[in-house]
Amino acid sequence: MSAVVLFDGDCNVCDWSVQFIMKHDSAGHFHFASLQGEVGHKMRNTFDVPPMIDSVLLIENDRLYIKSDAALRICRSLDGPVNLLSILLLVPRPVRDLAYDSFARNRFHWFGKKQSCKLPTPEERRRLID
Repeated sequence: MSAVVLFDGDCNVCDWSVQFIMKHDSAGHFHFASLQGEVGHKMRNTFDVPPMIDSVLLIENDRLYIKSDAALRICRSLDGPVNLLSILLLVPRPVRDLAYDSFARNRFHWFGKKQSCKLPTPEERRRLID
């Protein structure tokens, strides 16, 4: 079963993350939708995602994962050594989410917002839901 990664379409870090996931997901497990798009809005409503959550979300097996849970569960399914990061799931969630929230709060300041979008390749287009 495939999983859906919802991402902030205005965020450079999120855009880079989507590209990274696609590159390291040879099984094609993940599909992607922007939080700002129609599919993203519908999924947010379906899973009652609070409006203040504006970073990566993972929907897998009809379950929603947010913050560090989403990021580390994504890593667990990727090819290469990045999947070793999933061992951080053993760290208590409040500690992981404190670090995640600190990074998320500063991501626009450190990395900016997207000014333009790159055209997806045909392979990437097949994995973009919205």
